[in-house]
Amino acid sequence: MHLSALFVAVILAAGVVPSASLASEPDHERARQALERGEVLPLRAILDKIARDYPGEVVEVELERERGTWIYEIELIGADGRLVKLEIDAGSAEVLRAKGRSARQERR
Repeated sequence: MHLSALFVAVILAAGVVPSASLASEPDHERARQALERGEVLPLRAILDKIARDYPGEVVEVELERERGTWIYEIELIGADGRLVKLEIDAGSAEVLRAKGRSARQERR
């Protein structure tokens, strides 16, 4: 998937819990504003960082707000053909959870 398609996927799939003041704004607008405010790192930076430890083809990306934290949820097909699901802190690029990783133990 190309970077522009991934960006669109993130923007369109941003499952943000709307607050009263943001309820009328589209999800992609909330995601764009979070990026502008520095609350989330650019998707390219996240993908570059995880590619070292999780090589493969990204098939889905979502940006969600969970308990006050922006989370990138990334699914990829690993080099071994297995589906890998990652939860990444969008502000720090820290891998919070990994499922399906065959090279090392799954993180929980």
